[in-house]
Amino acid sequence: MDYRDWEILKVLYSQKNITKAARLLFITQPALTNRLKHMQEELGIKIVTRESRGVHFTPQGEYLVHCAEEALSHYQKVKENVRNMSNISSNEVVGTLKLGVSNFFANYELPYILKLFKMQYPHVEFKVITGWSRDVTQLIHNKDVHISFIRGDYGWRGLLKHLLFEETICITSKEEIDMTELPHLPKIEYRGDYLLKSIEDHWWAENYAEEPFISIAVDQVDTCKEMVINGLGYGILSSRVLAGIDDLYKIDLTDQNGDPILRRTWMYYHEESLEWNVVKAFVNFIENFDWKEK
Repeated sequence: MDYRDWEILKVLYSQKNITKAARLLFITQPALTNRLKHMQEELGIKIVTRESRGVHFTPQGEYLVHCAEEALSHYQKVKENVRNMSNISSNEVVGTLKLGVSNFFANYELPYILKLFKMQYPHVEFKVITGWSRDVTQLIHNKDVHISFIRGDYGWRGLLKHLLFEETICITSKEEIDMTELPHLPKIEYRGDYLLKSIEDHWWAENYAEEPFISIAVDQVDTCKEMVINGLGYGILSSRVLAGIDDLYKIDLTDQNGDPILRRTWMYYHEESLEWNVVKAFVNFIENFDWKEK
């Protein structure tokens, strides 16, 4: 079986219809059917069975589809790596840069950064995977991406990291509030990254004996921010989320020594990735980026 066979299996499985799959693969229906027949004869198994509404994959066929996804993914990685490595000996910066990015960073920071980098290196392409910081940390650990941008002090041995910026964590509301009354005031609960939640819970336990009065619970930071702006309750948000919003009441969380509690954002990468010009150029670009001027 070759690359095209794996591609046929993947597309056919998604469509469950030979006519539709052939159209997406830009081949004729008889050609697809003959190729499928050849695969079945080569392996000595039945991959699909015909039904009135399309095709049904046998257990062996289901397994082959899983293998197809792995084979195609591996081929793509090989192709990207070879393309990147072909430019190591020159000063040319081209290739595909794979980034794992926390949801906040993807929304608030990344587009502008990629715009500036692309202006400097127009032949670089990007593949971006977003998610919670804990999941993005796993991506860089598994080497599924070249570079990760992560909020919070997650740590993996064997990784290099660079601190991008620090931000405070704030109690924020539309109107001024009495902090002694906080447990009795409606809270817009942002259920985000668990590390941020643990920081918040620890601070609360040090300052209050009562549980907070959660009025509304959301899973998006922008939703929480908008509800606070509209006076529906207070929220606990990082200062960078609130940048440019001046008509909100804000109090920084502090520890028992009175020092502000900070949340850090990091860039993580593997040292061996710097052998690729595209990764080295991007790391250097980020390390020299002025976050205060953004």
